[in-house]
Amino acid sequence: MPHRVRSGSAATERGSFAVLEAQPGHGVCERRPALLVPGYTGSKEDFLPILEPLAAAGRTVAAMDQRGQYQSPQAADRGGYAPDELAGDVLGMADTLSAGAAGQDADGIHLVGHSMGGLVARQAALLKPDRFLSLTLIGSGPGAIGGDRAVILREILAVLDPHEGKDSDDRVELTAIVGRIWREQMEPQARAEGTDEPIIAFLRERTLRTCPISLIAMARLLLDCPDRTEELAALSRPAGRSRAVTLPVMVIYGENDDAWPPAIQDRMARRLGAERACIPGAAHSPAIEAPDTTARALTTFWNAAERRRRAPHAPATPPPASPGSPDSPA
Repeated sequence: MPHRVRSGSAATERGSFAVLEAQPGHGVCERRPALLVPGYTGSKEDFLPILEPLAAAGRTVAAMDQRGQYQSPQAADRGGYAPDELAGDVLGMADTLSAGAAGQDADGIHLVGHSMGGLVARQAALLKPDRFLSLTLIGSGPGAIGGDRAVILREILAVLDPHEGKDSDDRVELTAIVGRIWREQMEPQARAEGTDEPIIAFLRERTLRTCPISLIAMARLLLDCPDRTEELAALSRPAGRSRAVTLPVMVIYGENDDAWPPAIQDRMARRLGAERACIPGAAHSPAIEAPDTTARALTTFWNAAERRRRAPHAPATPPPASPGSPDSPA
């Protein structure tokens, strides 16, 4: 655990959620806070390498476990994992973070979603765009996932949900099935890949504490999610004669991403008119694989969004290309 990162829980109007939170090392939080939302089978720890450098720029940064993930409470049934419910949880967290920074100049927070967390973050931004100063999608696509990842998800559903929800969910039985998958497949694979034992121990605990019903519902979200890029683009485009951007959006992806291919994410960014950053050497998790570059791209984007919010009538100028983006000479 980095020195300036603490583990705890955040109380919201929708219940408490497990968080990792980082604060600046010195002085007050002079910039608006940020909330980071993890993806499928993930948790707040997926952002651990970037929390401290992000907070060093002068803001509170919190990563959450979504409902049913690792240390956050589980939903009563599948309905609690519907897209609008998950987005509602993010909105509740956003309100809590924003209230804690009420003394600053502007309202709202910066929102980041990784992979499936990007789909949930987008849903939250579409529901309540005024709650956010910016939206960043990391390793996330315009809609349903395809390719090898989709094949794996269908294999998971064939084991956990063979009757497609027609039978009631037995949480105890499903947990036992997940445990067996961990012992027979995931743990041996992690060891074969040379994963350190402390990391294997963490992955075991996270896997066994994650709600198996959430794995079913979130897998179906990844396979069935519609493309809502044009709806999001309508929020990020200047309205009327105003050149002010309503909701600045950034798309970050690794050059070797094996979930949504980089070309698809780049095309989505262009449809959104969003800033883009292709992270050299990274795959599907730039926050882990290239934390310094990822943190630098986020901080630059957030600071620019706050400057635009403070001067909403200033003429808009195209932002410089982010390091590693298709528009960058790097």
